[in-house]
Amino acid sequence: MSAAYLVLPRLRHGAFAVWRRNVLVWRKLMVPSLLFNLGEPFLYLLGLGYGLGLFIGDTMQMPYLTFLASGILASSAMNTASFEAMYSVYTRMVPQRTYDAILATPLEVQDVLAGEALWAATKCVISGAGILLVAALLGGVHGWPALWVIPVLFVVGVAFACLGLIMSSMANGYDYFSYYMTLVVTPMFVLSGVFYPVSALPGVLQSIVQVLPLYHAVELVRPLVAGRVPDQIGLHLSVLVLYAVPAFLIAVRFARRRLVV
Repeated sequence: MSAAYLVLPRLRHGAFAVWRRNVLVWRKLMVPSLLFNLGEPFLYLLGLGYGLGLFIGDTMQMPYLTFLASGILASSAMNTASFEAMYSVYTRMVPQRTYDAILATPLEVQDVLAGEALWAATKCVISGAGILLVAALLGGVHGWPALWVIPVLFVVGVAFACLGLIMSSMANGYDYFSYYMTLVVTPMFVLSGVFYPVSALPGVLQSIVQVLPLYHAVELVRPLVAGRVPDQIGLHLSVLVLYAVPAFLIAVRFARRRLVV
């Protein structure tokens, strides 16, 4: 890899122009987008949080509804950012050829992808705020520290968006994303402590799970929803950043090959 690709990402004004463009488009599709992002998490909270929670009781010294709500918040950010960075970005990149027009301006590929990562993270915040509100109304949120979940979800969204951008910059079609969803996203969703404590897993599997980004997202969000201060905040944030930055640089490299003649 040449030295040009090892330069840290620059957040220039052009990235915010791409972000604003996506906001204007999203406003026209706001209602179905919100229903999609909030519908499934709401069913999990209502069905599992209340139904299964009656049988489980407390988990890790908190009601199961709180335990589940925090896991759903983190996993929802993963899903929202992944879908936006893959399906939506690929649509703008290939079928619609939106980026061809954008790159005819002074903007660069890095500006486009940075704007897309910011927008994916923004969608995570929007959907996460709705889920947090629903969880609070159901009695699953304990205290004002839960408001810190919002900026945490933004960081989580950036990390997963950057990973998704690699997939969209390499994809030959929409079916390509099924591999990532099946082999990466779904195992993280099942194993990273969303529905049960990671400590319930075998020791070797625990060690593997603890290097995954969703695990660290859950470890940040869960104490905040329960009204506590997370342990090892710096470690969890550092892991998310260590996923985001290299993934973004890799995505820029592949996207340049695809978009710049």
